[in-house]
Amino acid sequence: MSKRFKAINEKVKGMLHGADYNPEQWLKYPEVFKEDIRLMKKAKCNVMSVGIFSWAMLEPEEGVFHFEWLDHVLDTFAENGIFAFLATPSGARPAWMSEAYPEVLRVGSNRVRNLHGRRHNHCFTSPVYREKVTIMNTLLAERYAHHPAVIGWHISNEYGGECHCDYCQNAFRNWLKNKYGTLDNLNDAWWTTFWSHTYSSWSQVESPAPHGEKMVHGQNLDWKRFVSDQTINFYEHELEPLKKVRPELPATTNFMDTFEGLIYSDFAKVVDFVSWDSYPTWHASDDETDIAAWTAMNHDMFRSLKGGQPFYLMESTPSLTNWQPVSKLKRPGMHLLSSLQAVAHGSESVQYFQWRKSRGSSEKFHGAVVDHVGHENTRVFKEVSDVGEALENLQEVAGTTVDAEVAIIFDTENRWALKDAQGPRNKGIHYEQTILKHYKAFWEQGVGIDVIDMTADLSKYKIVVAPMLYMIKDGVGERIEHFVKEGGIFVSTYWSGIVNENDLTFLTGFPGPLRQVLGIWSEEIDGLHDEQTNGVRFKGGNKLGLDGEFTAYELCDLIHLEGAESLAYYTEDFYQHRPAVTVNTYGKGKAYYIASRNKEPFNKEFFSKLVELAEVRKEASTQVPKGVSLSRRTDGVHDYLFLMNFTNKEQQVGVRDGQYENLLTNEHIHLNIVTIKPYDVLVLKSSNIIG
Repeated sequence: MSKRFKAINEKVKGMLHGADYNPEQWLKYPEVFKEDIRLMKKAKCNVMSVGIFSWAMLEPEEGVFHFEWLDHVLDTFAENGIFAFLATPSGARPAWMSEAYPEVLRVGSNRVRNLHGRRHNHCFTSPVYREKVTIMNTLLAERYAHHPAVIGWHISNEYGGECHCDYCQNAFRNWLKNKYGTLDNLNDAWWTTFWSHTYSSWSQVESPAPHGEKMVHGQNLDWKRFVSDQTINFYEHELEPLKKVRPELPATTNFMDTFEGLIYSDFAKVVDFVSWDSYPTWHASDDETDIAAWTAMNHDMFRSLKGGQPFYLMESTPSLTNWQPVSKLKRPGMHLLSSLQAVAHGSESVQYFQWRKSRGSSEKFHGAVVDHVGHENTRVFKEVSDVGEALENLQEVAGTTVDAEVAIIFDTENRWALKDAQGPRNKGIHYEQTILKHYKAFWEQGVGIDVIDMTADLSKYKIVVAPMLYMIKDGVGERIEHFVKEGGIFVSTYWSGIVNENDLTFLTGFPGPLRQVLGIWSEEIDGLHDEQTNGVRFKGGNKLGLDGEFTAYELCDLIHLEGAESLAYYTEDFYQHRPAVTVNTYGKGKAYYIASRNKEPFNKEFFSKLVELAEVRKEASTQVPKGVSLSRRTDGVHDYLFLMNFTNKEQQVGVRDGQYENLLTNEHIHLNIVTIKPYDVLVLKSSNIIG
């Protein structure tokens, strides 16, 4: 039975290809717009994001509006078969507003108000800013919500940052009152008896400050949560006048690469579809494996935010950036490969920042489809056109998704708490790198993976891995227990189950709510200096069939068995012979605990055994060469296998024997060993579901 997700708009058939476009920068050069339309069609681009930073051109003076230039842009798009994501311009306000209403400008944590400038330099709580946004968005909706070119709203741009003004302080206090009800509850949750920090009046409560309070961890957490909630609330405020005019027109905002400032799992609930901006640092070394895995992990995380619904790659660069430490050009083939990597993991679009390079200011040397020379006779334009052609060949992939049997828990609030813990590794707890290493162990096997937060539904997965789940919210431990009891495989690690959602330690022994399902008690954790290591040796005849010794570094948990079985033990120091890897049978399933941070190849060998044990689907029939990635999208009837080579050498990999169609070349082939050229990608459609 075929199962496909619907397109975001009934006008959209297949994949989208396009860019951020800033025609307002070229209004004094009318010939440029005409040429841009020709070049868009030549590059097979069918969508542009417009209006993102256009406020000063739409409203050059307060109450004076000029929409004629945008009318012309959208009308011309419609005449030429080009769609638009029409943006609200709130990401950067005009200078007249900052001058007339200083309250719209942000106040830093040092309580100093910013000057006008940059982007997102505005207060999400300011009544004036909210009023001005409502006026602008109402006019945009009334004028363009039913325009034939407009297929969706692009709300603002890359939301982020915080404001500490009086409006925000009052909003924070109200947020806390709604959450805790009384000051006694707040003081208990924040453990303010420490250092005599007890609050006796709501007016005493402020946001963390470098010259004030910043050591109450529960307060730090709640401020971050408030900032995320207030940002989402501002998005909803922006959205209201747009939906009032045409409720069915979809809306989104572009998320960012593992951005730490917002809880994207909450934000995903209020967007109609997820989009994000991807800027990997390709070619930083000869080994692209880590950056390819990191980018794949991001794609999987954004796809997972709405239950596997396809996402949209809203920004990427066709060549280079201008803000990374080194602006490295993509080698030939890498642009097509990296673009189709997004599609392989669930994207329905490939879009760029930017269409045409700006002539001046900070992004004049940022990569673009059209260079300053202004014509199509460039290497980059040719490679962008190749992506356009490939996306045309992949139209039938639209609506399919990645059917993952493995999930990695990568949780934003846990991330906040973990980094604020003050111990045991203040010089680097390395949460993100730890997540990546666990993710990569599955990615290298060609296994489909979802990247989820701790509150997500676990029922569809065979394996769930929760590295360093330091914070555990109410109900999460119970859901993990139920998952294992029903036959799932759960893996946790050192420094898990330490605090609740207020960053208060569990008083029932670590790992807190996971103690019973894991069958262990964690008594202490040893932080190792950088030059120190320990050994982890697997016991002979252990149930996983693993052998040999691995190197532990940075963190070693000292645990006691409470029903679990030891699979491996430490080889050195005063905790020599103590358990280092355990398994606990719980109901129909098993729960594993990895007590130390271990160097490779530990993760690769350990998780290979779990994949085999759980009979998780792998897309390769042979060992996957280093730097090669396989990802499968499916609609339940047809499979679409993406084989990607992120190395500068030709590689071979085995796939299930069967009949395939290479969608990029339209060849029908029968094979089981596939050869992939350097920085190349193949997309194979199966004639029938591959078993």
